[in-house]
Amino acid sequence: MPLVELKNIGKMYGNITALKGISLRVHAGEVTGILGDNGAGKSTLIKIIAGYHPPSEGELLVDGEPARLASPKDALGKGIATVYQNLAVVPLMPVWRNFFLGQELRKKSFPFSLDSNAMRATTLSELAKMGIELPDVDVPIGSLSGGQRQCVAIARAVFFGARVLILDEPTAALGVKQSGVVLKYITAAKEAGFGVVFITHNPHHAHMVGDHFVLLNRGRQKLDCSYDDITLEHLTQEMAGGDELEALSHELRGKDA
Repeated sequence: MPLVELKNIGKMYGNITALKGISLRVHAGEVTGILGDNGAGKSTLIKIIAGYHPPSEGELLVDGEPARLASPKDALGKGIATVYQNLAVVPLMPVWRNFFLGQELRKKSFPFSLDSNAMRATTLSELAKMGIELPDVDVPIGSLSGGQRQCVAIARAVFFGARVLILDEPTAALGVKQSGVVLKYITAAKEAGFGVVFITHNPHHAHMVGDHFVLLNRGRQKLDCSYDDITLEHLTQEMAGGDELEALSHELRGKDA
């Protein structure tokens, strides 16, 4: 049974159709890659799964049961956490403060001050579980590399109860090495049994870690296939425009002739 399933989801903003007929499944221990260029509908889809916007049509199921996610809090209550590209961190605050931002631990006796030692220790241990080695969690999170900050955000979502991780373009602003770090931890989350939704416009990154791929184009579902059913070359071609691109190429060659 999928952790999350979307059936014929659509979203209208007035007379504008942002999404139409989107169906996908997110299974435990799998990465579902959602690909598409700018304006394809990826952001709208994230907001529906994350509880920011209700769908205009279709059905969303969690653990096989129909669910109405009226807010991000509802989504978190169902174990669905979203890690956005901008991460919503405070750069000058230490790593451990960002890890517990908004959900700080307090001492159990008066004056009930912040339990900084417990939060430091928990941050270190939770990062270690994800294979993230930070010798000092007192450093400002802004001093970490982009890949390390992404991994801290993923570990944070896991600690606070996520079963489904929605990762919004986690490698978009990263170099080759740091992208590799993030892809490594996406694989680690998958192997730990989490359902991962990997939003990206990079077919190479998606194909490296993905088990299932959904391609969006202008709010419609253009492709829905498993890893075994598609090569990187084919996925890249579909992402680039597929038959439309090939037809344009033939047309341009004909004019040159």
